[in-house]
Amino acid sequence: MPGYVIFNIDIKKPNEYKEYVEKVTPIANKFGGKYIVRGGEAEVIEGTWTYPRTIIIKFPSYEKALEWYSSEEYKPIKKIRLDNSVSNGMIIKGV
Repeated sequence: MPGYVIFNIDIKKPNEYKEYVEKVTPIANKFGGKYIVRGGEAEVIEGTWTYPRTIIIKFPSYEKALEWYSSEEYKPIKKIRLDNSVSNGMIIKGV
């Protein structure tokens, strides 16, 4: 059963955030992650979607998504995102 990482992000420092974008993809790929949404045009149809950018990464399993997020490889990259943006995130089991 796949696992999905979903972030809703507001980038505060776009120039610095570019480093995150460049470095995160190879690490996600290493854990089997594939980006299925990375920004793009969107329309909120119900409720409140807090930030303007949405990211969805599909992993082979929920456990693999958790492993990626907690990995030593991702830790310094995650800091770049946290230092340059505000976000909500979750890891969820898929079907």
